[in-house]
Amino acid sequence: MPAKSAAQQKAAGAALSAKRGDTPKSKLKGASKSMLSMSEKQLEEFAHTKRKGMPEHKH
Repeated sequence: MPAKSAAQQKAAGAALSAKRGDTPKSKLKGASKSMLSMSEKQLEEFAHTKRKGMPEHKH
């Protein structure tokens, strides 16, 4: 499932980085922190969504 907003895509990228050990989990905030429970495959799908034409936030 692709990300619906740029903010969601960025949060998934941060969570994926922490899950892989590239970023400390303690640095995560908000949505990215809650996304840690998702599988690495799900996070990859969200994080690799193209941002062109996507709204910054979904209302």
